[in-house]
Amino acid sequence: MHIGQRIKEVMKAKKISAVKVAKEISCERTNLYNIFDREDINTSLLRKLSIVLNHDFFKELSKETFGKN
Repeated sequence: MHIGQRIKEVMKAKKISAVKVAKEISCERTNLYNIFDREDINTSLLRKLSIVLNHDFFKELSKETFGKN
């Protein structure tokens, strides 16, 4: 899974703007756009994004890695 693209997809599906997400995770909007290009991300940042977007990215990554158990 390309985590940056997945974050972007979730934001689009939930109609949450980059400005709002950037503000919630205390970063510049341009830094958020850089996250969209990343194939990996640190867990602390992913946790913040999961909370702000109310989406369990960790569960998705786990299912992709270990199957649908």
